[in-house]
Amino acid sequence: MALFLRRGAALAARSIRSAAASFASTSVHRLPSVGSLVGSGELAPTKLFLLEARRGFAKGKKSKDDGRGDTVQDAPDIGPTVKLAATQQMEAAVVALSRELSKLRTGRASPGMLDHIMVETADVKVALNRIAVVSVLDVHTLSVMPYDPSSMKSIEHAIISSPLGINPTPDGNRIIANIPPLTKENIQALCKVVTKSAEDFKQSIRRARQKALDTIKKSASGMPKDDVKRLEKEVEELTKKFIKSADDMCKAKEKEISGS
Repeated sequence: MALFLRRGAALAARSIRSAAASFASTSVHRLPSVGSLVGSGELAPTKLFLLEARRGFAKGKKSKDDGRGDTVQDAPDIGPTVKLAATQQMEAAVVALSRELSKLRTGRASPGMLDHIMVETADVKVALNRIAVVSVLDVHTLSVMPYDPSSMKSIEHAIISSPLGINPTPDGNRIIANIPPLTKENIQALCKVVTKSAEDFKQSIRRARQKALDTIKKSASGMPKDDVKRLEKEVEELTKKFIKSADDMCKAKEKEISGS
């Protein structure tokens, strides 16, 4: 009886070693189907459990890898959007500066010097250049021709009330506005106004620059370093361009005021 038990144990051990060796040498991708092994009687319950576990692990790993691959995306190119926004904001500042400078009186007649004057008609305030045509008769004289002759009194009153120091006179269906020469004190005061206006609007340009740089900084982690530096350099060049435009505009206005 003891001999019979020893032979049975030896056979069982050999079977387990053979199954383990076969399992270790089998690739996941070349494993036979579970159904075929079970149907043929070649797969013991323990071996079936190990095979199913190995297949499940292989599938789980592949699915995880695929998931990681699907999340990789290219960073969007923010360059064109950043530069366009900065350009629009800087251009708006320069246009606004030009509009402000045109309101300043100089020693020479200019149609734009009356643009900011508001005329009250029928309880509504309207810009003078919307209800009349302003033209230059000579270097010291403006002509104001109302579209509606009944608004002449209102236009005349508005010009007199403005800080330009102009005393208009009616001339038929139009108004004549003589531009008196500027005194030395007037010239100095106006040049200070030009300088202050220039600085105010250059600050607007610099704010647009800082906003663009902040946008670049927020997106820098997803961009190549060379692209970040290139984009920052382009924003700086835009800023210098519009600052120079504002400075040139103000220098021209100061020359116009001083008559030089």
